Amino acid sequence: MRYEGIKKGIFLERPNRFIAYVEIEGQIEVCHVKNTGRCRELLISGAKVIVQESSHPGRKTKYDLIAVWKGERLINIDSQAPNVIFREWLSSGLYFPDLKTVKSEQKYGNSRFDYYLEAGERKIFVEVKGVTLEQEGVALFPDAPTLRGVKHLQELATCMEEGYEAMVIFIIQMKGIRYMAPNDKMHPEFGDTLRELFHKGAQVLAIDCQVTENEIIPDSLVQVKLNNIFLSW
Repeated sequence: MRYEGIKKGIFLERPNRFIAYVEIEGQIEVCHVKNTGRCRELLISGAKVIVQESSHPGRKTKYDLIAVWKGERLINIDSQAPNVIFREWLSSGLYFPDLKTVKSEQKYGNSRFDYYLEAGERKIFVEVKGVTLEQEGVALFPDAPTLRGVKHLQELATCMEEGYEAMVIFIIQMKGIRYMAPNDKMHPEFGDTLRELFHKGAQVLAIDCQVTENEIIPDSLVQVKLNNIFLSW
């Protein structure tokens, strides 16, 4: 996934979830933040950031804030990127060599899942979660309580009861991660529900990304730690 119109800036402040003040080429600009999560450990006054200049007329903001430097690590925070990254990862054919159907935003009952896949005789519903929180080399999700995320996992469990497979894919929007784990300190219910779903037979995978100033691409599978054990692929 590539970005055009990239510029560097210095983050100043975030008055609400949707906008931030960023110094760009000596001017203070109002930027749209492409992530409504907290990102408190990233969006710190003085942090170096990457913005994308928009060419769309009529926009209220000229720039989108898409990535932040955390020390030497560049972290993409674009919440629209994970679904695109997952589709790019699928196109490699390495994990599903017999993939024949890919549908996004697929409805099932009263639910809507990020993807529905058919690979050979397998029928799979997939939820994709973007991960931007890192602590001591460990990727953690979520960075804030997510009742919506818990609901998605519960709905996947219902699909499994009706004969479908379920997958939860964590797209880690950075590189240099030791492993991925649910953030039980932030939202224990999400971690408990994820572990229950795994024990029912769901697949839980994490994929890290190569992130540059104008690109984010899927890279490698990263181990996921549940119940103090590391999941095998």
